[in-house]
Amino acid sequence: MPANNTLNVTTFIDRQPLSPFQVTIVVLCFLIVAIDGFDTAAIGFIAPAIRAEWHLTPAHLAPLFGAGLGGLMAGAFLFGPMADRFGRKSVLVLSVLFFGLASLASAWSPGLWELIVLRFVTGLGLGGAMPNTITLTSEFCPDKRRSFLVTTMFCGFTLGSALGGLASAGLIDAFGWRSVLIVGGVMPLVLSALLVWLLPESVRFLVMKGKDAARVRETLQRIAPDADLQYTSFAVTEKQGSHGSPVGHLFKPELLRGTLLLWLTFFMSLLVIYLLSSWLPTLLRGTGMSLRTAALVTTMFQVGGTVGAIVLGWVMDRVNPHYALAASYTAAGVFVAAIGSLADAPVAASIAVFLAGFCVSGSQVGANALSASYYPTDCRATGVSWANGVGRLGSVVGSVGGATMLSMGLTMPALFVLVGIPALIAGATMLSLGIVRRGNAARELAAG
Repeated sequence: MPANNTLNVTTFIDRQPLSPFQVTIVVLCFLIVAIDGFDTAAIGFIAPAIRAEWHLTPAHLAPLFGAGLGGLMAGAFLFGPMADRFGRKSVLVLSVLFFGLASLASAWSPGLWELIVLRFVTGLGLGGAMPNTITLTSEFCPDKRRSFLVTTMFCGFTLGSALGGLASAGLIDAFGWRSVLIVGGVMPLVLSALLVWLLPESVRFLVMKGKDAARVRETLQRIAPDADLQYTSFAVTEKQGSHGSPVGHLFKPELLRGTLLLWLTFFMSLLVIYLLSSWLPTLLRGTGMSLRTAALVTTMFQVGGTVGAIVLGWVMDRVNPHYALAASYTAAGVFVAAIGSLADAPVAASIAVFLAGFCVSGSQVGANALSASYYPTDCRATGVSWANGVGRLGSVVGSVGGATMLSMGLTMPALFVLVGIPALIAGATMLSLGIVRRGNAARELAAG
């Protein structure tokens, strides 16, 4: 019996086979992200009905779309540090309740400006939930499967967005646009009850904060029911008992360069993703492509992103993840540039768009998994959330940047070459991060 010994919970989880308990955690986080995807996409599906009912112009709708993005960014900055102070589970449940109630309230908005405010509030909850699902999933997954499981979990966002489109069409016809927001509010409220019942707190967080050892032991026993866990204390691989602001920890000397490189990667990556998602149909229509064909070609971007996330997650568990993502982002720049030269050939354009989505959207999901592995437990939720928050700045730039580029009078090939440059920058920053981490590992080894 290992009495009077200390068990390293990080090593313990890494050495165990994947258990049904851990699969349940991944599924719950998948459902959170899927509902996030449904709610985030809902405003785009209901916008035409809102415009018709309230007699709005396209210009009136712009703040409505921007409010959600602004809320996502603010929520990421706000809830990440809270999760590092008060726990991943508590903040996740709070975030899900928050955006569920806000979505329900949005359904009874009497006018445009009230709806804009409530969409911002909804975005706050969404922005807090998504990064924390990444953090919690990462902390419960064994190292050899972590990237694959995190990226697969995050594919729930794409699935939720797609289901949002299918559900919205039927709901709007039968019950009006407000019914979509009601469904988008009820689902997270029901899920939050399941989260309280089934979702555990991160054992790494519990150990880092010196919480009840019996609670840690109980959770570990659910991961490995046959393991002998009669230890008197528990530890994590990182240094315990860190004090100060979780945000301040991101700028420690050993983390600073990596933090800045991750922020630049997220900014450039989400800039490309949102620019293409927002403007690709319009750009393709400018070549004479029919609206239906342009929509089908654009859909291949999301399909490619889903496939890319799963494949790249698998690859990241088997080779150096920094170099895998660096290669993928670099390839994304090439494929994005190729779209401009192939835009007048729908089949070839579809292939280029699929490959661009595979590389850039897939890499963005992979970068989320990588950011969770980069930061220690005491600031992991903050690190993932703030990287996403900075990335949201890129999404805003991308969403509005298409109009600026269209006004420049560039040829289609030149325009898409310009769009591909941020992906190349993301590839370079990811390569630099790999070099930084290799140097840090060499110094730690030399220090003994």
